[in-house]
Amino acid sequence: MESNPSVVPVEPPPVREVAPNSVMRWLSLGWQDMRQAGGPSLIHGFIVALVSLVVIGVTMIFWQLLPGAVSGFVLVGPFLATGLYAISKQLGEGHHPKFKDVLGAWSQASRCLFNFGVLLILAGTAWVATSWGMFHFFVDAEITEPLDFLRYVVTQGDDLFLLWIILGGLGTAMAFAFTVISMPMLMDRDVTTRLALKTSLRAVGQNPVTMFWWAMAIMVVTGVSFATFMLGFVVLYPVLGHASWHVYRDVVDASELPPRMIAE
Repeated sequence: MESNPSVVPVEPPPVREVAPNSVMRWLSLGWQDMRQAGGPSLIHGFIVALVSLVVIGVTMIFWQLLPGAVSGFVLVGPFLATGLYAISKQLGEGHHPKFKDVLGAWSQASRCLFNFGVLLILAGTAWVATSWGMFHFFVDAEITEPLDFLRYVVTQGDDLFLLWIILGGLGTAMAFAFTVISMPMLMDRDVTTRLALKTSLRAVGQNPVTMFWWAMAIMVVTGVSFATFMLGFVVLYPVLGHASWHVYRDVVDASELPPRMIAE
């Protein structure tokens, strides 16, 4: 099915209110999608786990990058899950996704999706640089390794560290509000980035409690993955990506929006 390029939606689609207990159902559906898809889904987890190990390896050498790198992952995670959204969409339509479908989701992704993803990556990079600058130029303590940083936080944590926490929290909350709906929506529908962002913000605004618990679920799953030396990402990242698709489908009624054009 092809969208009519002359019809450009300007108003966000209807947003539903969903109960907080939907979070567990989304995770359950994400698990089911991951099991059904198999390899095409798990490859995302392997890639994310490998990249995470490389990033952590680099930050062990240049420890100043570690605080920002952890937060930066939250920014780019939704963009990296583009292929997982496409897999869940295929499963929902009764198809069995293959690796070519994942590649197709990336190669045929709209310009809006690509530009938004680049913006998230730049935002993550900027936060890493900001974190490094704050602790390099303003911390009056000898810190040469990660353990020194942790010791500083526990024993000498000051207003600078509190400011870093506040800025990181605000940035992460904003990134979540902007991406929780917009990324799968840009993959699914032929809409502008502006419309997708407005829809995502409206969805969070109308479901603050539910979205809070969904954000907490993402934090817990990410924490478990870090605690398992990134190996947890192999399975848990695909589960989160698929679950995010079901969040979008449950919260937004996109039936009247034109579907993203697929090249045959």
